[in-house]
Amino acid sequence: MSTIDIGISTSDRKSVADGLKKVLADSYTLYLQTHNFHWNVKGPRFRELHLMFEEHYTELAVAVDDIAERIRSLGVAAPGTYRAFAELSSISEVDGVPPAEEMVDILQKSHEQVVRSCREALKVSQAADDESSSALISDRMRIHEKTAWMLRSLSE
Repeated sequence: MSTIDIGISTSDRKSVADGLKKVLADSYTLYLQTHNFHWNVKGPRFRELHLMFEEHYTELAVAVDDIAERIRSLGVAAPGTYRAFAELSSISEVDGVPPAEEMVDILQKSHEQVVRSCREALKVSQAADDESSSALISDRMRIHEKTAWMLRSLSE
């Protein structure tokens, strides 16, 4: 492969990619969590939550592709296995099928965790003067903060 010359040093590109890998792993874990809850939610709010979870996992499917492609554009291999995601993710898997209200609470906390992972990755991308990664991370933070707020509002 030819040399990458985008104005960001090799070490900075690797550091930024490492932060993005964690955001990718959290996002993919959240995608799976949300899809699982979409399939298994039940109760009086079934339709509302089923449709909302579908909106969320559909948005996350696009997001994980965008994040992985940014990692690749930095010249680093993107993780793509369950094992790699489990090692990198800050979001724990959920055992069994929790009740609908607990699903909402779990997802809220998971979205907030993605925001925290984004904040860490953003510091690194800003220090590397990587505006493209910073913009992607900032956009992801905004989406996850809004989603967490909406989920929180269901319980208030």
